[in-house]
Amino acid sequence: MSPTTTVEAFAPAKINLTLHVTGQRPDGYHLLDSLVVFADVGDTISAEDAPDTSLAVDGPRRAGVPVDDGNLVLKAARLMPGANAALTLTKRLPAASGIGGGSADAAATLRALHALTGAPLPDGRDVLALGADVPVCLEGRAVRMSGIGERLAPVPPLPPLPAVLANPGIEVPTPSVFKALARRDNAPMPDIPQFTTPGEIAEWLATQRNDLEPPARKLAPQITETLTALSALPGCQLARMSGSGATCFALFSTPEEAESAARSLRQNHPDWWTAATRLS
Repeated sequence: MSPTTTVEAFAPAKINLTLHVTGQRPDGYHLLDSLVVFADVGDTISAEDAPDTSLAVDGPRRAGVPVDDGNLVLKAARLMPGANAALTLTKRLPAASGIGGGSADAAATLRALHALTGAPLPDGRDVLALGADVPVCLEGRAVRMSGIGERLAPVPPLPPLPAVLANPGIEVPTPSVFKALARRDNAPMPDIPQFTTPGEIAEWLATQRNDLEPPARKLAPQITETLTALSALPGCQLARMSGSGATCFALFSTPEEAESAARSLRQNHPDWWTAATRLS
């Protein structure tokens, strides 16, 4: 066992810059094609050496977060038998919001337990069984995600993307959004080109899609309100929903523009969750 008795692992927000739904398997799982990046805001997992595994939750978004087997943190820990630890989840990301909060927490748990105990990470099938976003969150870097989430391919290096994330304070059930899809056999992304500036990325992304955005907006009109507010921010180059919602993002040319936009958004919508960030 490692001499380290406590480790921390960061669980960054996962952002789907694109999300193309390209098919559906006979077992009901949807096939996706998505350019995924990660923010510099997120939750934290702390793991301390202990005879038995336990979970405590703190942080500003801890309300309503389960501390039993309903939490993916404990489900992930059970994939590493013998790697016992007292786990603390510091929750900063909103739940059920399309930015992979629970999946990021699960992936961070696996990383933390591996670092603490030296136990091997579980195989890919077990990781995927936790949820379609857990493999990409375990990867933790910009990739092209396809299949049902199990296929991860490298992408050309991306310049850091100054951005604002906003969630209007609602939860949108992912199954409901998929059920409301008008069609499931949409075109995949083309090859991802090489980019040198945030503006080039935003221009290319404008030609791509999040196929879950239209049904999510029908189910939750607050998403349309959020996208409208983001699009109106000075310097916004692109506004889009991430994942199955309701979190949306806006891209900017500089961190200063993003910070200023986030301040303005907080003033006009103090009840929303808002964060200026850098995506990479």
